[in-house]
Amino acid sequence: MRTYSLDDVFETRKRRDSWWTVYFVDPVACRVALPIANHTQLTPNGLTVLSLVLGAVSATCFALNHHVAGAVVFYLSFMIDCVDGKIARLKGTGTPFGLWLDYVGDRVRVVLCAGGLAYGQYALTSDVRYVVLGAAVAVLDLFRYVNAPQMKRVRDAVREERGEPEPEEDIDSLERVALVPRPRRPRSFPRRFNRFLARHRVRSHLISGIEFHAAVFVVAPLAGAWALIPLAAVAGALLLVNEVFLVYRLWRFTRRHGMPSSQESREHVLV
Repeated sequence: MRTYSLDDVFETRKRRDSWWTVYFVDPVACRVALPIANHTQLTPNGLTVLSLVLGAVSATCFALNHHVAGAVVFYLSFMIDCVDGKIARLKGTGTPFGLWLDYVGDRVRVVLCAGGLAYGQYALTSDVRYVVLGAAVAVLDLFRYVNAPQMKRVRDAVREERGEPEPEEDIDSLERVALVPRPRRPRSFPRRFNRFLARHRVRSHLISGIEFHAAVFVVAPLAGAWALIPLAAVAGALLLVNEVFLVYRLWRFTRRHGMPSSQESREHVLV
């Protein structure tokens, strides 16, 4: 059986990822993945189930108002969720069912933990704002993960209609521009900043669902119960701004590429 090195595990990291994952999760997940790959028979699906179980434990801790324990276990759950993907890519053992299980497991974990936080704080304070908080977190997360594949479907449909090749996975149009050599000319700050992020494997979307989860289920509980509503509200607002920006970019993309021009249509008919 092949023995893997830490460099092999590093090669399984995504080309660009969320800054929370790059700086706070991957350094741990890679070192956890190494002994799992070399000394156990754990499968990616088994790790995904373990991540979901830890998510349920985290939700229970939140429901009992053990916020620090809940935050630590949530971090472990997310970290293991990253490990399963690394093992799948390292050993080539990923499956279509595993993709589904990973996707659905993430949503279940967030709903459970949001419910645990809301229940625990409402039982302690009878403050209905915590019920609203739990519902808002669950809805925002579900919207984010329903919206993302739908936007991808629209982009893919437009590219297929125009006969354009599909871009590399996880690299959006702005990020591809940052990675392709271009003639030397003065660069705008957004392009310089995006190149800086690309060199450090960080996505240009700085507030994504992952940062939202980290703020609500790790940072806020560690800061104390007083921080739950303010931090969740700020993180939720930033996530919404990011989603609105992505939808705006999708709208511009469809306006620019959605349908062939009238001249192109006439030429197609003549051919």
